[in-house]
Amino acid sequence: MTYIPNSLEARDIASLVHMQTNLRRHQEEGPLVIARGQGCRIFDDSGRDYIEAVAGLWCASLGFASERLAAVAYQQMRKLGYYHLYRHRSNEPAIELAETLLAIAPVPMARVVFQCSGSEANDTAIKLAWYYWHALGQPQRTKIIARSMGYHGNTCAAVSLSGKPDMHCGFGLPFAPFKHTEFPHYYRRHEPGETEAQFSTRMAAALETLIETEGPDTIAAFFAEPVMGAGGAIVPPQTYFEKVQAVLRKYNILFVADEVICGFARTGEMWGSQTYEIRPDMVTSAKALSAAMQPISAVLINQRIHEAMLAQSDKYGNFAHGFTYAGHPVAAAVALEVQKIYAEIDIVARAKRLGPVLQAELGRLREHPIVGDVRGEGLILGMELMREGEKRIPFDSALNVGARMDAASKRHGLMLRVVGDRLVFAPPLVIEAEEIEEISERLERALDDVAQDLKREGALN
Repeated sequence: MTYIPNSLEARDIASLVHMQTNLRRHQEEGPLVIARGQGCRIFDDSGRDYIEAVAGLWCASLGFASERLAAVAYQQMRKLGYYHLYRHRSNEPAIELAETLLAIAPVPMARVVFQCSGSEANDTAIKLAWYYWHALGQPQRTKIIARSMGYHGNTCAAVSLSGKPDMHCGFGLPFAPFKHTEFPHYYRRHEPGETEAQFSTRMAAALETLIETEGPDTIAAFFAEPVMGAGGAIVPPQTYFEKVQAVLRKYNILFVADEVICGFARTGEMWGSQTYEIRPDMVTSAKALSAAMQPISAVLINQRIHEAMLAQSDKYGNFAHGFTYAGHPVAAAVALEVQKIYAEIDIVARAKRLGPVLQAELGRLREHPIVGDVRGEGLILGMELMREGEKRIPFDSALNVGARMDAASKRHGLMLRVVGDRLVFAPPLVIEAEEIEEISERLERALDDVAQDLKREGALN
């Protein structure tokens, strides 16, 4: 495609590298330039509107523009536009935000460590797990277990923790200490006649086998998202976390709950850990922490982790970790205001009210000829595309059904997330019931378009 010289599209192609993008194809196809946002909708530079059904990258919980948050950022920049948390320095917004997070933590937590992104939060939690075991005189506990298809970020350590091979290829990753247990995708991976509880028993047994094979005294921590986001919005099968936590307790392995996507009401409770009765040693959070309006993340640590950090600081004279922008006063002030907004609108009650609407409106499409399964929790949901849903017969990967759905959805003014042949939905938390209905209608039209194309090609009966 040829673009007008000096257009935004041409300038983009000539200057930018785009993440998670086919770079060669981008040189030919160029970008979709988003000019502005309003509520749950975004508008491209031609003025066309799209409903954003996955909150950008799971994060724009309050929509895509906010005069109130802009005013808070402006006032904080005028008062103190930057300072750091190094060497005993502090600032009021960071202190207040830390207090707020400790007050709403899913289980009792002792302190908050700030960073700038979810990747950095998980990277920090990895370091703290190693720091903890060094403090306890068990430095051989270096291995970290996560799950196949789990996603925890893109720093070298966080992407090694992630169980997505496409993000390892060509980078010489993952690093050796990172191990991956089974992908708990019940619909795709259960055996004939196997109930969800039985499947969970098998998943927990696989985790225990991995621990015993690697050596329990070499395992530092286990990381898990309450609902697996980039893996396809995979909700845990019944009894999964109950059984997994029993294994971790048996071998005294730290549990880190990656709440980067699930935190702040996405699953219908303030934390996914509350939805699934997870009792983590550390919680990582980002994204909806600031409603994506500022780059900030936080690791919440419990008392035993904090005690180990104090002991190490005594030993070495310093907690030698940190980021230049950690606890940035502008980011912290915006995130603090976001938390006030959540309280004012009762974000948990809103998610409890609208979650069933999302599940029902998209759940009705389970009967569509190319849909195999639909399931979710609160305001997050995954939809599996299948040639024969009941028999779990997938489409030939060469058909690129997921990519076709992505293109068809855009044509109908709908932005969603596509993971292989799975569609993912996590709209802004301020969405209304009528907009959820509109998502469903636009999606159905896109499904119909793709189904008709597949029938013409003889790929669908």
